[in-house]
Amino acid sequence: MKYPKYLNLVGKELTDRVEEAFSLLDGCRLCPRKCGVNRLKGELGYCDSGKDAIVSSYNPHFGEEPPISGHSGSGTIFFTNCDLSCVYCQNYPISQLHNGRTVSSDELADMMISLEEKGCHNINFVTPTHMVPQILEGLSAAVEKGLMLPLVYNSGGYDSVEALKLLDGVFDIYMPDSRYGRNEEASKYSDAPDYVEVNRAALKEMRSQVGDLVIEDGVAVGGLLIRHLVLPNGLSNSYEVLAFIAEHLSKNTYISLMDQYFPCYNADSYPELGRRITTKEYEDALDAMWKLGLHRGWVQDHLI
Repeated sequence: MKYPKYLNLVGKELTDRVEEAFSLLDGCRLCPRKCGVNRLKGELGYCDSGKDAIVSSYNPHFGEEPPISGHSGSGTIFFTNCDLSCVYCQNYPISQLHNGRTVSSDELADMMISLEEKGCHNINFVTPTHMVPQILEGLSAAVEKGLMLPLVYNSGGYDSVEALKLLDGVFDIYMPDSRYGRNEEASKYSDAPDYVEVNRAALKEMRSQVGDLVIEDGVAVGGLLIRHLVLPNGLSNSYEVLAFIAEHLSKNTYISLMDQYFPCYNADSYPELGRRITTKEYEDALDAMWKLGLHRGWVQDHLI
């Protein structure tokens, strides 16, 4: 088995994955919304994206979890648009206001190579859910240019199992969010009334592909890392999120328990979201982690 995983797929199998992924854009069913538009002909669905990749920025990033950023940075590529509509999104100029530019598969490949040449530990695709075919096509071109870095799938956790199966043996690291423990809040604040079921199925598929996170010399080389953002007033239902992970995935799962919420974008339209979380709210979520036996991860930048 070669490392990174995608090196085992070079040739016809990777080409077949690209073709199969693009076929999902014809009557689009790439994400769980299954809009049904023909993105291959430029029709725009919920994500406001057509056939081509749209990138906001790419650069070495040192603010990810410690084993993702390592000492040389994570090579982030931020895709424009999103399949979620979080009213509090901190990246709303990218996800909701469409800031970015269309790039070809060769340009996407060149971004990957540039990040590799800068010494990054990995290629970290941020908000990749609606760009899976474009990622695979760009990867195919990047491999021909000599790419040798592991790939990180950094999503909001609203991913379809059908699309994720096309990434089996491609991505070494999955880093999804698990945002909500109840659909009521997911529907109200992210326009995703089936988020809980979709997210849990996606987490199971991701873990089945890569297992628990493996860290070597302080750098992640493979596995699953789940992020959970604690919202004010218990709106993320942290206990339910963490209980699912402990009971149905693994108590060895690495969790990044985030306290960085602040009112952003349209959050001020919702009084219950109009403030930062309190120390007690964060400590309650942390206590839940301990009680459920989840012992691996980060309290923001600190290893548990």
